[in-house]
Amino acid sequence: MPIVPYDQREGFIWLNGQLVPWGDARVHVLTHGLHYASAVFEGMRAYDGQIFKLTEHNQRLHESAKILDFEIPYSIAELDKAAREVLRANKLSDAYVRPIAWRGSEQMGVAAQNTKTNVAIAAWNWDSYFDPAARAKGLRLKIADYRRPDPRTAPVESKATGLYMICTIEKHKAEREGYNDALMLDWRGQVAEATGANIFFVQNGVLHTPLPDCFLDGITRRTVIGLAKQRGLKVIERAILPEELSGFSECFITGTAAEVTPVAEIGQYTFTIGDITRTLMDDFTALVHPAKAKVAAEG
Repeated sequence: MPIVPYDQREGFIWLNGQLVPWGDARVHVLTHGLHYASAVFEGMRAYDGQIFKLTEHNQRLHESAKILDFEIPYSIAELDKAAREVLRANKLSDAYVRPIAWRGSEQMGVAAQNTKTNVAIAAWNWDSYFDPAARAKGLRLKIADYRRPDPRTAPVESKATGLYMICTIEKHKAEREGYNDALMLDWRGQVAEATGANIFFVQNGVLHTPLPDCFLDGITRRTVIGLAKQRGLKVIERAILPEELSGFSECFITGTAAEVTPVAEIGQYTFTIGDITRTLMDDFTALVHPAKAKVAAEG
């Protein structure tokens, strides 16, 4: 089935305070955000008509904008309401929701004090981020060349568009070589994350995950840590070196788009889709689809 380009889809997008037809949600070619990456965004998922962790995502959007030295002209409550309006207007129940805020075209150059901050929210059907067959077998990751930057060189605590440039490069490299994604190290050579998701490992029944000191502490990441602790699992956040990968039995990644997805291979290292990974996948599904989980339990 041919993919419909994102600028040619039908529906409605919330743009600067009002719903507009999808094709009318446009920006000028001289928009500051396009030239200087002065933009921040979020990724959310709606399940059964409810947007998961909606307010938490919009709080982070506000925080990301402040880090990039601009202010979003809508409150968190207004953004929450707008996201729900977008979902209803497009008659979506299970969907991906994308808010984005960016500096406009009023000023061109590195300085941008006179630009207007624009905000848009779109939503569309997006089932699995990864190919379902690959997800069922476990993803294959290669080790990336680019590294997550030192916090002294980039605003790593923001979900800023510019920080994903190297992720796109590494994702393309990986896919050209037959992998599903790439594992990125940080500037110190420690394990960081995949190109758009946090990563976890299992060793002797204990979860290990990199300390998020130069990449986002993902909302799904924190959710899964909470689910693991509810199961009585020990979770250790620490520096992990690449050579330690041989000592882990299971591996999975987490993110709004990826949800909880098992990993079978990272370069020369292999992992099984074991009980802990499957349990946390099931627990996450039950959390975001409570009605379906109830029916399954009663059936």
